Amino acid sequence: MRSRLVLAGICLSVLAGCGGNGYSSGGNHHDPPPDTESVSGTVTFKGAPLADATVTNFLTNSNIVYGVTTTDANGRWSFSGMKTTGNVPGEYQIYVNKAGYGFYPSVASGGKVIRADYTGQYKGAGIAPSGLLFTVIDFDAIPDSAVSGATFAAFDGTNPPVRLAATGQQNISAPGDDGSVKAGVAWDASTRFTDNQDGTVTDLLTGLTWLQDAGCLGQAFWSDGLTAVNTLASGNCGLRDSSTAGQWRMPNLIELESLIDASQANPAVSAASHFANVQAGIYWTSTSYYGGVGGSDKAWTIRLSDGRYMNDTTANVKASSSNYLWAVKGAGTGGLVQLQSTGFSIPYAAGDDGTFQTGVPLISSRFIDNNNGTLTDTMTGLVWLKLANCAQLQGQWSDSLAAVNALGTGVCGLNDGSQPGTWRMPNRNELQSLADRRQTNQAQYFDYTYLNQDNSVFQAPIFTNYEETQFYWTSTTDAADPTEAWTVYSCDFGVYDIPKTSVGYTLAVR
Repeated sequence: MRSRLVLAGICLSVLAGCGGNGYSSGGNHHDPPPDTESVSGTVTFKGAPLADATVTNFLTNSNIVYGVTTTDANGRWSFSGMKTTGNVPGEYQIYVNKAGYGFYPSVASGGKVIRADYTGQYKGAGIAPSGLLFTVIDFDAIPDSAVSGATFAAFDGTNPPVRLAATGQQNISAPGDDGSVKAGVAWDASTRFTDNQDGTVTDLLTGLTWLQDAGCLGQAFWSDGLTAVNTLASGNCGLRDSSTAGQWRMPNLIELESLIDASQANPAVSAASHFANVQAGIYWTSTSYYGGVGGSDKAWTIRLSDGRYMNDTTANVKASSSNYLWAVKGAGTGGLVQLQSTGFSIPYAAGDDGTFQTGVPLISSRFIDNNNGTLTDTMTGLVWLKLANCAQLQGQWSDSLAAVNALGTGVCGLNDGSQPGTWRMPNRNELQSLADRRQTNQAQYFDYTYLNQDNSVFQAPIFTNYEETQFYWTSTTDAADPTEAWTVYSCDFGVYDIPKTSVGYTLAVR
């Protein structure tokens, strides 16, 4: 708090010294006072006011904190006196923090909700070029106007906005695996999809509507594929749905992943009989790859023969890889489950994931440290083991499964009172749900300490010792090769299959 108050003082001195308002102060003329603006709103938790939440007002023009306040007993907060000088309006961003909560904002008018990178406001050795992202209300100080109704909803894991679907795995390979636990919202492949008899198929699980002919658009480079999908309309590819150009889009990574049925192979798509020409090859997603290689070069792809994410020079280089195209429309929030957004918020091309940002937006700060060896994900409500490299859990797939099933308080940094049988190895959907595709390197972000300018800790590591460039087990067996299991690679959070006899790390979830 001390560093923020200092920054606020700097802000006022900078504003006082900016000048340049276009008026002369000579003779009998006097400078008019600068135009001012106010902003106000409320913070709520489950519809009730949330008091004592810290609300920060950040002035992006000067890259400093304009002011800090706290919500009153009615959850209300406000700022006034934001100034405009000359022809350059002040651009302000509002965000909220309170221990034990994550937040997501909304504003009716006068502003917009965006993801903003605040990494540069904090310091420390080896800081990542991107990583500390806040979801903020962004607005320009328009003379003599006010922004009201700027609302922040709080989440603590008991009110998650996302429920994850089950993977579809049915066969049991070992006690405690995905096939035996079947965690997530259950679904029936025989009733999940509706053929609309107009060239489209609606997925009742996610609410998404898909082009029925999954091979009609053929193969293309990424940018050409985006154009082909975005210009798709009724009369093409068997469509008789009256759709017009601009209504269809290339699916983002989570949307395409939602079609993967972990019980199926060749193709690994749920109820493939509802679709036509589903290829066993590689399909583009609209989500740029943002780990190791920048998003301008590569995009995520999934091989539909087995559901493997593809990341190599022949599979996902935007300018030289030719992959299959599928088309989707809808928000992904109208079904039995709600798909979260990928987190990617940088547009690289018209119609990509950064442009649309579909799905339930990510909360900030998303993870809550329960101070007992566990973390709560406010997006999904899942509780995770905080120690990400516990030696007792590392091993071959079956051994790691058994170790997680036997996990309890007193082991792996836990003092939460949990008993054996409480924890499980995460399935494929659960582990990849931790991803934020805006991050440059997932493990690095999870394990990084962000410091205030006075060296006090702003954000401690989310997980403890999340090992970089390692495969983390999921409890989901690869249906295309039951001797292998799906893992998530900690460097890019891609989903890859490796032999169950390999040695890997595992997290634990409940």
